[in-house]
Amino acid sequence: MGKAIGSTDQRKMARARPFRRFVRDRRGSTALEFALLALPFALLVFAILESCISFAGQEVMANITDDVARQLRTGQLRPADVAGNNLTTLICNKLEIIVSTDCPQQLLVDLRQYSTFADAAQAGFKIQNGDVVLMQGTSSQTFVNSPGPAESKNMLRVFYKWPVMTDLMAKSMANLSGGRTLHFASVTWQNEPFN
Repeated sequence: MGKAIGSTDQRKMARARPFRRFVRDRRGSTALEFALLALPFALLVFAILESCISFAGQEVMANITDDVARQLRTGQLRPADVAGNNLTTLICNKLEIIVSTDCPQQLLVDLRQYSTFADAAQAGFKIQNGDVVLMQGTSSQTFVNSPGPAESKNMLRVFYKWPVMTDLMAKSMANLSGGRTLHFASVTWQNEPFN
């Protein structure tokens, strides 16, 4: 009986030796730790880069919107200068430092005159079915390009459907269809008494 128990113990120890050697062996621990940490680290780096580039694009667009609004407010740009697609083209030309060549297709511009600043304050937008819908109070509006004359109250709203470049981040960052996120800038002003 003693031999049977001893031989069973020896067999158990013989089976446990490779496991013990594997547990004690530290030669591949660095590679294993790197493999475990590489994916979360890469996700973090891509999230930081994606957010920084997106934020820079948003700030450039906001500065361009302010600049165009100032030119409209002072009369440097007249209604004839921004008629039709000219306003979109003007903004796209200034945005080409940061956006890709699909600017005209992804840029939405709304320029309109309001009778009071309180009316302009009622203007808003919502994202519905993955697209931008302009709102005035509770009713929806279409995008227009209708600047007012001297001393009129105006609002310029610019929307750009920014592409999320990292596929891993598209699901968490995108709020529009096509894996895009919305950049938005708005300026409200009263035109100066230009001639």
